[in-house]
Amino acid sequence: MDHPERKWIAEYRKGRVEALSLLVEHFRRPLYGFIVRMTESVTDAEDVFQEVWLRAIRHMDSYHEKNFLSWLFRIAHNLVIDRVRRQKPVVSFPDTGFSTTSTRWEDRIPDTRSTAPDRQMAMRDVGPRIAAAVAKLPPEQRAVFLMRMEGDLPFKEIARIQKVSINTALARMQYALNKLRQDLKSDYAELAGIRT
Repeated sequence: MDHPERKWIAEYRKGRVEALSLLVEHFRRPLYGFIVRMTESVTDAEDVFQEVWLRAIRHMDSYHEKNFLSWLFRIAHNLVIDRVRRQKPVVSFPDTGFSTTSTRWEDRIPDTRSTAPDRQMAMRDVGPRIAAAVAKLPPEQRAVFLMRMEGDLPFKEIARIQKVSINTALARMQYALNKLRQDLKSDYAELAGIRT
């Protein structure tokens, strides 16, 4: 855990409520990004995000782990699983308008070719297709993929959060990547200028 988080946690435990705001803002992007991609809607994501912080606040005095973000991801992961178990199956189309920020994982694909206007337009269209492909992954694979991409968590932490072996976490990531490669094959070919 980085030093700022330790300091803010210590300050919050001493009663300085402003330190909680600093923690929430510091971890908002990776945590909310994970939650919104694991839930059915933005409304569900906001509910889960708030519940994560309520539980974190409730158990802050007993927190003694090394990685605060990993602890938040574990809380979020468990809440999402509980929420899915309580709900009836729903058929819906994925919401691809997750964020307007340029730090989304969909936007991290490097472009080594020219940036002609037609190429820029094609690349802009790929982000929502990647998000839709990720949304179609089985929940366990999607969770591993998002924890790694959104939270940059090591596989050891991901395995611990999912309560599986590290080999299972790695296999889930590999299955997710293979599925995404297959689902996005035509998009890649389009960007590369190759016909499939």
